[in-house]
Parts: sequence; structure tokens; C-alpha cells
Amino acid sequence: MKYWLMKSEPTSFSIDDLMACPDGIEHWDGVRNYQSRNFLRDGIQEGDFVLFYHSGKLPAVVGTATVVRNGYPDYTAWDPQSEHFDPKSTPDNPIWYMVDIRFETRFDAPVPLIELRQFPELARMQLLKKGMRLSVQPVTRSEFDFIVALGRATRPGN
Repeated sequence: MKYWLMKSEPTSFSIDDLMACPDGIEHWDGVRNYQSRNFLRDGIQEGDFVLFYHSGKLPAVVGTATVVRNGYPDYTAWDPQSEHFDPKSTPDNPIWYMVDIRFETRFDAPVPLIELRQFPELARMQLLKKGMRLSVQPVTRSEFDFIVALGRATRPGN
């Protein structure tokens, strides 16, 4: 079992959108970075846990999800009407991959990026490294557990 962080612009797809999906399940599509694609294709497995991260103006971890389907070709790349269209990707030669995730929890209060930076327990977390922009990235179990505990705690200012 592994742990991951997945980033999404909340105006494109938020944790509330995931909650509203039938059975709380949706595919995680549109990833167009090769390293993140490799995680989706080769690393992420059914049963893995996910921190759901809202990027944008107020970046924060907002909840958790579980992977319910291993990586498979991202068919949005084949649709010319999709914002994720890539003419180089075809059903016979897929370039991009996606996984299906299921909503698990929405935190009582988002855990902002600026707050994550304050904890020495998270100092080695990839998200906090300068220049780290991957939309899918691994986290350790201890980082996952620590952030989930923060999300369930009442904190000053929240």
C-alpha cells in the first residue's frame, strides 16, 4: 500500500465534485506530465491512499480518497473536444494514463500549504520542496497520517 498526493484546481475539479460523483468515484484524468503519468501508469495501485490537494490561490490539503482502479489509458486524450486532447496519443498507442479514486473524507478545515511548511515532521515532503509542481506525487505514510490528523484537528484560525 502506498500514499499519494493529487493536486487539482478547485474550479476545475474539487473535493466537493468528487463527493457528488456516483458512489463518490471518478477518474483522475488530464495529467500531462511524464513523471506523474508514470506514477499513474506504474506506481499507483488499487487500495492506495490519496491526499486531495486544492491548488490555486489558497493551496491546501482538503481531504482524502482511495484508489479503486489501477492505471489505464486516459481516453480524454483521444477526444478532440476535450481540454485534455493530445493528437499524439491514440487507443493503439496511449501516452497518458489515469486512475479511479473514491472519496473518503473531507477535512473539518483545509490544511493550508503555508501551515504544512511549519512542521518539522513534514520537512522532507516532496510538496514542500522548491520547484515541486507535480500534480501527482508520492507521500510517506507518516506524512499522510500527520496531515490527516491536522485535517481532523481544530486549529487556530480555523
